[in-house]
Amino acid sequence: MMGARIRALLVGLGLGAVLGTVVAQQSMGRHRRDLFSAHPLRRLSALGYLNGHPSVEAVRLLRDYLAWEQHPMLRRRAEGIVRRMETKLG
Repeated sequence: MMGARIRALLVGLGLGAVLGTVVAQQSMGRHRRDLFSAHPLRRLSALGYLNGHPSVEAVRLLRDYLAWEQHPMLRRRAEGIVRRMETKLG
């Protein structure tokens, strides 16, 4: 009886972890696309998302973005995010 409950709990936790990973990957992909959107507000939103998810991959992506971005305010925002991420990641 107790073994079945534990097994059900473990299966539920496993499925939750898999689902969470899939959703996170889709979200990262969407924000990666939006970072190079023609719409400045989408680019700003993508920068906000990346700011909360520091990683080496995000720094590389933001460096590509900085080479591409023309809008001064968005460039400054991205530069600040890159500096903070580099400091945080070492």
